[in-house]
Amino acid sequence: MQYLVSVIDDRTNSGTPEEMRAIDDFNDRLRAGGHWVFAAGLADPSTATVIDGRGEEPLFTDGPFIESKEHMAGFWIIDAPDLDVALALMADGSKACNRRLEVRPFLVV
Repeated sequence: MQYLVSVIDDRTNSGTPEEMRAIDDFNDRLRAGGHWVFAAGLADPSTATVIDGRGEEPLFTDGPFIESKEHMAGFWIIDAPDLDVALALMADGSKACNRRLEVRPFLVV
């Protein structure tokens, strides 16, 4: 099963060189264990554009869809046999990136 892991932060471009090395080492562990699918950091929330295409014409709004002190700063997509394994892996991921993480399974459609 695949899981989306959101990195939660309250600052932008806040990763220290030590954190970046720890994240790289953690990513190497995910790859070696066969859990790696994809990961990336995200640009500052102020660069976001929200699109609402439910009306006659799409509405484009600059900035994040909600105002919040915290935002999604990056993410992993991992593969794990079950939630327990995903949570155990990402407990180490949280330590590596020094941020809180949210783990959510993908729905199978």
